[in-house]
Amino acid sequence: MNHQTVLIVDDEKSNLKILSDLLRDDVRVILAKSGEQAIAKAEQYRPDLVLLDIVMPKMNGFDVIQHLKQQASTSTIPVIFVSALGDTDNEVRGFDLGACDYIQKPFQSSLVRARVKLHLQLAKQRLLLEKLANIDPLTAIANRRKFSDKLQLEWARCQHDDRPLSLVMIDIDYFKQFNDRYGHAAGDEALSKVAQALEGQLERGTDFVARYGGEEFVLVLPDTDQNEAQEVVERCRAAVDALKIRHETAGGEFLTISLGGATCSGRDGEAHEQLLQRADAMLYQAKQQGRDCVVWEEEVCQQR
Repeated sequence: MNHQTVLIVDDEKSNLKILSDLLRDDVRVILAKSGEQAIAKAEQYRPDLVLLDIVMPKMNGFDVIQHLKQQASTSTIPVIFVSALGDTDNEVRGFDLGACDYIQKPFQSSLVRARVKLHLQLAKQRLLLEKLANIDPLTAIANRRKFSDKLQLEWARCQHDDRPLSLVMIDIDYFKQFNDRYGHAAGDEALSKVAQALEGQLERGTDFVARYGGEEFVLVLPDTDQNEAQEVVERCRAAVDALKIRHETAGGEFLTISLGGATCSGRDGEAHEQLLQRADAMLYQAKQQGRDCVVWEEEVCQQR
């Protein structure tokens, strides 16, 4: 469990020391002395588990968990209340607000360690299941479900900050003919190689590639204008060319891709769907223009 992190929140230094000494051999420990500090550190470090006191000045534990559960970045972090409030009403309120457990003070060390271990194991399993649910099993990149979440998230940021967002639709040229000639096993291998080639061209942690379905892929490039995005997609096209996957059926020698892109930097609540439609229209134009090329449309979405 050494790679997992536990945030301990308590306004009493003695309690912080006791819990810290109890757990630090098993996990990475982060300490917070107030509710405000707890929220800031939860957002900064994204711990795997929070041990949270209830009675604290200014902002109590109930206020803290409500804030954590309302924020997308911290909503899934499990919280265990560790409190001297032993009455049933407070315990029920804690669970109603989203706590995964409730430990009463004074606590037994063995009980705390056992429950922390259990909830860290559950957190690890949950993260694994979430990852599997968002990964395309063939190509090992994100799937369409994850793409949908990513696009909505980045579009919200685009709206808030009024920054550019670029979207790229990608299609492997003549892929049906490739499968017909070389077989579905070769087709699966080609899909995987193309996916890894595309992913290899993304240099920033915020850039994103997913398998959209079949032989289609999609790129999400946040805070990226048309010129910057076109540089990325041209690298992607060249990287697939460099794979030299033989595909004589199409009239050329090797497998190629067509790409259509669009850039937006507006404040229209529905525009992320429009952006996808425009990128798809550009992909269609790329196919009409002979494939193995990039076609781009830039349009600033106007507020309705």
